[in-house]
Amino acid sequence: MLGLLHLSLWLGIDNVWSHSLLLIHLGLFLLWQPLWRGEREVRPGGVLFIVCASAVALLWLDWWVLAFWVSGLFALVGGRIFTFRTTWLRLLHLSVMAYLLAVLLLWVVPHLFAVEVATDTVNTLMGVALPLWLASMLLIPLPSEAEQAERTGQVEQAGTVDFIYSLLLFMLLMLLVLGTLTLMSMDHKEYLEALLRTLFFIALVLVALAWVWNPRFGFSGLQPIFSRYLLNVGTPFESWLKQLAETARQEVSPEAFLARATAHLSELPWLSGLAWESGAGNGELGVASRHHIEVREQDLHLTLYCKRAFSPSILLHIHLLTQLLGHFYQAKQREQSLREIARLQAIYETGARLTHDLKNMLQSLFALTSIAQQEQEAARPIFERQLPILTQRIELTLAKLKVPQQEVLSPEVPLNVWWENLRRRHQYENIEWRHDGAITEMLISSAMFDCVADNLIDNARTKRQQQPGIVIQMALDALCPGFRVCDDGMAIPTHMARQLLHTVVQSENGLGVGLYQAARWAAQLGYQITLVENRDGRVCFELTQSLPLAAAQ
Repeated sequence: MLGLLHLSLWLGIDNVWSHSLLLIHLGLFLLWQPLWRGEREVRPGGVLFIVCASAVALLWLDWWVLAFWVSGLFALVGGRIFTFRTTWLRLLHLSVMAYLLAVLLLWVVPHLFAVEVATDTVNTLMGVALPLWLASMLLIPLPSEAEQAERTGQVEQAGTVDFIYSLLLFMLLMLLVLGTLTLMSMDHKEYLEALLRTLFFIALVLVALAWVWNPRFGFSGLQPIFSRYLLNVGTPFESWLKQLAETARQEVSPEAFLARATAHLSELPWLSGLAWESGAGNGELGVASRHHIEVREQDLHLTLYCKRAFSPSILLHIHLLTQLLGHFYQAKQREQSLREIARLQAIYETGARLTHDLKNMLQSLFALTSIAQQEQEAARPIFERQLPILTQRIELTLAKLKVPQQEVLSPEVPLNVWWENLRRRHQYENIEWRHDGAITEMLISSAMFDCVADNLIDNARTKRQQQPGIVIQMALDALCPGFRVCDDGMAIPTHMARQLLHTVVQSENGLGVGLYQAARWAAQLGYQITLVENRDGRVCFELTQSLPLAAAQ
């Protein structure tokens, strides 16, 4: 292609063979051109454009047309060089750019301006040096596609052209040519002198722009401004992304979010309509057209209809936007699943806690009925004291069943009253009761204290059934609300002690969640249960305040 162009330029536009050579050159250009993919079928509109452009170039051929054509080839080659990673490919395209620049400045522009340059030197360059330069390009070793993939990890894309770089290179060449013409006309300089001066001025401008692009004296430079321009700030894509984020913040239901997000997506100017389908349903917006693309993001299936054929940049944005929409939709589905899991977990935890409350109350009732069977005369005052307490606990349990996701406020009683009721409730279970000094009248949550105390006492009593003879001690801190339950049995295994109070543990005598639920309830009210001692002959659990009472409330 370049050889035919060189021969046509060498013969001149007045030669009868130049038009034929340029026509063949244009045909080879169509085979090489990086704008259309070679496997794509050229439509009638594209064929008509090619025919008209070729006819205009050949019928009205002059040096201005050749100058624009060579400059266009220079810009196309320069716009591709930044996409190559292979050294030899970059060297080949740099050589082509050097050849086209030499032809433009030393042959086409002098004929365009009708100026005389050193004729012998230029003829030698066009007749000998530049053809040898073209022939030397054949010696540049170009790797195969397999070698490119092995070296760079991907095959070089032959159809990639950077439009911005191509446009800048074309405008730079036009500036060089027209600047040279201006100096020749205004200052009456020779062509070579005007060309060198123009090159010098352009070099100074490029150096100044390079400095202003990224300065070092506090000025932010042009780079942030140009980068912000290239990031499409203010375009419909950015507006849709803001609407997507706002919709995700406002809508809770995945179905409502998807309906609003697709409605915003259909408002993009290049879309005529869309259809979506997911596990939650389907819908259609706008008008269907023959230009459409289907995108699937897990269980979300989108069909987008465009007003005209999709360009590569539009396809890239479509995949990006649909991926964002799919991720937000899946996040909404996960949020809904988490809400359902949280509700089920609240019901489970409430049920587990109430199960232990019911078990403790049934054990109290069992103890009262045992007393009534053995000592009928002494049972009446015990029933009169304990039945109101059991009735109150049953009412609290029924209230929790009605609202399992909310914490029902339990009645508060003085610490000394609660202690006396606990002693009476467990007075026949062989427990040592201890406290130092007068017990304070500080108000406490009787339901939570009962839950913790009953669980600890029940665990110690079960342990005594397996290890007969152990002593259970219940010690109250008379000044601060808290107590300690101890026994002189065997220590809790280490692996179980690490998990105890922090998660559900395996239990042979129950569900294994009693202490865990009691610890969670205590933490919600500003208390904590700790295993303060764990050794053979001394195992102690303690309930203490973890926060000041005012902060806990």
